[in-house]
Amino acid sequence: MNDLKNFDFVIYGATGFTGRLVVEYALKQYSNTEDISWAIAGRNIDKLNDLKTEMNLSDETGIIQVDSEDQSSIDNLVQQTKCVLTTVGPYQLYGDKIVKTCIASGTDYLDLCGEVWWMNKIISECSNQAKESGARIIFSCGFDSIPFDLGVLFVQEETMKRFNKYAPSVRGRVRVMNGEFSGGTAASMKATMGALKSNPELLNILINPYALCEGFQGPQQEDDTKPKYDDELETWVAPFFMAPINTRNIHRSNKLMNHIYGEDFMYNEMWISGPGDEGKAVADMIASANPIGGDDAPKPGEGPSREKRENGGYDVLFCADIDGQVVKASVTGDMDPGYGSTSKMITESVVCLLKDAIDLDGGIYTSASSLGSKLIKRLEDNAGLTFKVE
Repeated sequence: MNDLKNFDFVIYGATGFTGRLVVEYALKQYSNTEDISWAIAGRNIDKLNDLKTEMNLSDETGIIQVDSEDQSSIDNLVQQTKCVLTTVGPYQLYGDKIVKTCIASGTDYLDLCGEVWWMNKIISECSNQAKESGARIIFSCGFDSIPFDLGVLFVQEETMKRFNKYAPSVRGRVRVMNGEFSGGTAASMKATMGALKSNPELLNILINPYALCEGFQGPQQEDDTKPKYDDELETWVAPFFMAPINTRNIHRSNKLMNHIYGEDFMYNEMWISGPGDEGKAVADMIASANPIGGDDAPKPGEGPSREKRENGGYDVLFCADIDGQVVKASVTGDMDPGYGSTSKMITESVVCLLKDAIDLDGGIYTSASSLGSKLIKRLEDNAGLTFKVE
């Protein structure tokens, strides 16, 4: 059936801030050819036409008008493509019809979702149907959670080489992060707060590190909500605002890979703030701040300048603790995490899924459990990420 589709993938939300960056990267790296074909989609046909003209997209680049509330337009989108790449969030507001239509029709789907309760809902409602239809669904294909999910996989593979087994515990430690927070991330948090007001029971999902593990419950994880001193690294660490999504995806990866890290696997993710009293003060300040709240938070559709994106970057250290020893590896990115690097990561993910993971069965996946080392190679070759043993 997929051979009859007009396009390999469609970028839905192409005229939004992040969507435009995805189009820009796809144009640079994967111009429409016989080998790979893609289209742009969104709600406003005039904006799509303007984007096609502005970016000088080829005639082969299709335009599809889609409204997230209009089922017939969604059906039209899904019928034309092998995979939907959507940047249209919050997904709990705009994602239901699209992902469920993809699943029902056996069409692949990738997004940038970091909304745990919505992902939990789709996994519980649709996992079996995705397996039956052959649709490959991968959530969280941006800064949340690719560098972290693949970073754990990478350090664990190095641990396996050295010890012939995986580590029972990994610490993720953000050393550097330069860049603005995504307006979509802020909007998703706002939507989640709204959902919590009307359904307080969602809190039980949000606070559960195994919320995406379909009933599996492992050991209680280390507290990552308060500053603490990391004895091995000799530095203070502070809560990292994306740990609540990254941790859930990493535990789901472990489950989907038949618990290769062990059923008692521990993962702790925090932000390095420095040694001594000064490091403690910085950690306390980070813990009391809301990095994506307040008047300075970007609105959906807004984002940093090209200069700021290109001057951004990140560096995350992963420490695998095993038999009294530590295996260390790092993941770095060459652009700001929320926009520049994210747009490259999701584009490489869709190409990796379509070109390198042809034999992957239908199901709802994470990046590590579906694309793994194949995606690491693409990200290193094309997208400015570096995976390094330290």
